[in-house]
Amino acid sequence: MKKLIIAFVFTIVGLSVHAQAKIIKGINEAGDVATFELDCSKSFQVLDKGLRYTIVRHEFKGDEMKNSYRIMLVMDGFYTTTLNSVRTISAVLADGSVLKTEKIIEDDGYFDGACTLKLKEPKKLLDLDIKQVIVHANKDVIYTIPEKNKIVFKKNLENVLNAK
Repeated sequence: MKKLIIAFVFTIVGLSVHAQAKIIKGINEAGDVATFELDCSKSFQVLDKGLRYTIVRHEFKGDEMKNSYRIMLVMDGFYTTTLNSVRTISAVLADGSVLKTEKIIEDDGYFDGACTLKLKEPKKLLDLDIKQVIVHANKDVIYTIPEKNKIVFKKNLENVLNAK
């Protein structure tokens, strides 16, 4: 019985490690900006069905510029026309606070389903869960994030924040 439990624990740990993305590290030619991002060369990480993401950190050398943190969201099959020139995307956190971004619509009037959320306090997301991502449109599209994906997201965010 103990062997079965130990095998089960190692299987669960192995699956959670494989669910995390690798971190790609890069430095620009001048050597003053380092980039740390999730490896999406094979596939993006998934927040919900039809909602994928990647996380990027830009670390600047010197005191004059702050480090920047971004989450890029990609919504599958969301190439739609819009009446507005801007589309708003919101991420609702567990404490009720909201991260918002506005996506400028292409000249042809279509929203391509991709946007970037800028994070002012990325460590706050380690303590809070993203409950939902809402695309505000004629009819709001709401993505509710499953618990399993919240855990993987937090681990990926932590890996990007701690990458050296």
